[in-house]
Amino acid sequence: MPTDSQGEIRKLTFAQAVNEGLHQAMEADESVICYGLGVTDPGGVFGTTENLESTFGPDRVFDMPTSENAMTGVAVGAAIGGLRPVMTHQRLDFFLLAMDQLVNSAAKWHYMFGGQFNVPITIRLIIGRGWGQGPTHSQSLHSWFTHIPGLKVVMPTTPADAKGLLLASIDDPNPVVFLEHRWLHNVSDHVPTEAARVPLGHANLARVGQDVTIVSSGYLTVEAIQAAEYLQSIDIGVDVIDLRTLNPLDWHTIMESVHRTGRLLTLDSAPITGSLAQGIAGRVATEAFTSLKSAPLVLAHADAPEPTSYGLSQGFHVRARDIAMAAVQLMGTRPDGLMDALPIPYPHDVPGNWFTGPF
Repeated sequence: MPTDSQGEIRKLTFAQAVNEGLHQAMEADESVICYGLGVTDPGGVFGTTENLESTFGPDRVFDMPTSENAMTGVAVGAAIGGLRPVMTHQRLDFFLLAMDQLVNSAAKWHYMFGGQFNVPITIRLIIGRGWGQGPTHSQSLHSWFTHIPGLKVVMPTTPADAKGLLLASIDDPNPVVFLEHRWLHNVSDHVPTEAARVPLGHANLARVGQDVTIVSSGYLTVEAIQAAEYLQSIDIGVDVIDLRTLNPLDWHTIMESVHRTGRLLTLDSAPITGSLAQGIAGRVATEAFTSLKSAPLVLAHADAPEPTSYGLSQGFHVRARDIAMAAVQLMGTRPDGLMDALPIPYPHDVPGNWFTGPF
């Protein structure tokens, strides 16, 4: 269990873990710079960039104009020139203006120049949800990024993974898209004091069971664990695989679990068509067909933008009850009382009473 320098157990929130990771990366390597819209504001991008400017100075930590494409191009040039930029965008949606620089420059540079140059950029993108954010402030577009050769894509769930994966992303010689779900920023858990890296491309087996494999990432892992704990109470054991890295995927862990359980449920916080969850289910059905006891199931969003309305957004997102019901379906049973045992949280557009926003 992680301890501080005095040997006592300590906890950090996800946001504090990101902040500590940034401090440690910048302390260790003067080539690391951090910038983005709101990085130096008093709120420090939900607390993740607090005190960076006062510690490392305005030459290494600075705000940016609302010119996402231009500033991403600056990051590409800076990275080629020997720096390690960490760019921060307070919403994934805002970064869509910079897709040209990401896809046609950053991701392809190492390949196009025969491996002679690297573009070590880490791009932090925050996923929003709830509180009426609607179609343009809530999108989870990770599947887009996983489709681009040359990009690594990371989506942590726990505070310890947030810190460890961020440090590994900054170390990586090529571009990494680092996705943070806003509903995780206030979650607290044990985090190592030291600058411990979590290797990219390795999933975490968050729960172990013998009946169903659930593959998830980011905030959906929280919902999957809640569902798994209920399922255990009705004698259904679940492997919950928290992917952590979406590209490259840890196929070994996925396949090993499916060969053992024979049942697969994949979860996604994006529209179902073209989703990462659908791709995982398809490959498992192709390569592990003889191990399957039932057809894989996919739970993801409908192929529609998230509604803004409080009323219309009810039932839009995948929650623990949906996951538990799908797992029961895979088992071919339907115990009484499931709907009552895992009610939809109220209000539905926040993760719990610990969530303080602002959005």
